Amino acid sequence: MKDQAGQVVRKPRADAVRNRERVLESAKLVFSAGGSEASLEAVARHAGVGIGTLYRHFPTREALFEAVYRREVEQLARLAEQLKTEAAPADALRRWMHSNVEFVATKKGMSAALAIVAHSSSDLAAYTLDRLTRAVGDLLDRAVAAGEVRADVSPEDLLRALIGMCYMHDQPGWQQSVLRLVDVFVDGLCRIPGGHVSDPTSRTAPSASKGKG
Repeated sequence: MKDQAGQVVRKPRADAVRNRERVLESAKLVFSAGGSEASLEAVARHAGVGIGTLYRHFPTREALFEAVYRREVEQLARLAEQLKTEAAPADALRRWMHSNVEFVATKKGMSAALAIVAHSSSDLAAYTLDRLTRAVGDLLDRAVAAGEVRADVSPEDLLRALIGMCYMHDQPGWQQSVLRLVDVFVDGLCRIPGGHVSDPTSRTAPSASKGKG
């Protein structure tokens, strides 16, 4: 294979690709737990690679942060496509938003460093917004077309609500609280024929006679 200049480009070895993926997955876990000050040595230990291997793939801390961040965004975009064939429309939307809570946990762990990365890479925020808006927009359109959720919300509304729920909670165990709130939020979007709000988990379905005099 050749690049645009006609130079031969060698395909990365399978073990190098595996090492890179192990480093990215370990960085996600280490930074989520320990924040942006967690050491790169801790990431390398968790990944089971030498620190030299980590630096060959990611020469700076910022390069590693950005790679983790972009990988998470791409995984969420792929998940949206996958859920369209694996889950009912409203449930697909719920499951995608749940996965975003984990993404925000990683992002919060890297927030200080990501601010530096975003300053030097102006397309990072635009890239993220575009990918996530399109992903959730596809799921939302599918759920609206199926008559499972109300039609007066936008993809941007969903992302703003999710980010607000995540950043209002900062105590240990905050993810579980946010996941419950996401369920409440999605339940409020769901509808049954006639325009009544429906709980897709069937905990308390509204009766036909409710509200009649």
